Amino acid sequence: MTTTLATTTPTPTATRPHPATATTRPRTPRPRTAPGGPAGTRPRGPAGTHPRTTTPSSTTAPSRTTVPPRALPPHTVFAERLLAVFSGERPVHWMLGHTVGEAYEQLVRIAPETPLRSLGPRPVLRRCSVQVHEGRAVVEAFATIATGPRVRAMAFRLERGADHRWRCAAVELDGLGATARRA
Repeated sequence: MTTTLATTTPTPTATRPHPATATTRPRTPRPRTAPGGPAGTRPRGPAGTHPRTTTPSSTTAPSRTTVPPRALPPHTVFAERLLAVFSGERPVHWMLGHTVGEAYEQLVRIAPETPLRSLGPRPVLRRCSVQVHEGRAVVEAFATIATGPRVRAMAFRLERGADHRWRCAAVELDGLGATARRA
């Protein structure tokens, strides 16, 4: 007696589309571009659809206003610039238009040793505080910088010129500026 087993092949069932895509158009393949899109284009999506302007546009509701990004204070900007020079990320001449008086010579003496270069992660500005003098035209700032497990100190003086631009007038790193000046 021979029995034959009937093998059943599964019949394709109608697949239902996902509820979120049921009412949308069929997907067309996206063009291949770089992650940020072609050069010169604005990113799309939540970050690119809302320009940072204070004037309401025709696409936004009149009651909704956007806040422009807040600029960093000048002492923080200069601390980051000095950190880039002392860590070797930027050359000394990058600070040429941002220094006045003996500050550039101090940078030339200190920076070649790249005192903040570390073999581990990039040095990070941990804290930057300021003391304002003489009618807000002179600022003395000090910063703490973490280079791996070590914390370093940096002090600098900013002066506001007649053109209302801040320029670095003096800089010291762990006392290196003071000893180099006396030598």
